Amino acid sequence: MKVILLKNVKKVGQEGQVIDVKSGFARNFLIPQGFALMSSKDNCKKIEDIKLRQAKLAARQAHLASGLKSKLEELSLTIVCQAKDDEQIYGSVTETQIAKALEAEEIKISSSQIIVNEPIKKLGVYNLTIKLTPEIDATLRLWVVKK
Repeated sequence: MKVILLKNVKKVGQEGQVIDVKSGFARNFLIPQGFALMSSKDNCKKIEDIKLRQAKLAARQAHLASGLKSKLEELSLTIVCQAKDDEQIYGSVTETQIAKALEAEEIKISSSQIIVNEPIKKLGVYNLTIKLTPEIDATLRLWVVKK
């Protein structure tokens, strides 16, 4: 039985693919769970419309991400921490603190998008990677200074 996948299914196929599976698997699992539709002309047209809409959305998100990337790379963010005399800070600077500091600069970034390669436990300048989309990364300059 030919079906059109609506979502990625492990070991079966990717979203939008037309695949041939056993009829019991399609009727009892894929279709009731919302993973697939029966292959027909109408359903193929629906899938093409969905793919076109997703492509437009992805292009729009890429455009917004590239604008945000240039804004982030121009920005130099400063976080003030209490520190010992040997420039060791109490605790560490976390992704959540960085996200809140960016929010104060009117840039909304999730803490899960911020990639810190090593824990920030000393005063100094750090270059952080921010994952805007799977293809677009931005570099943020972070200054950690003493209070």
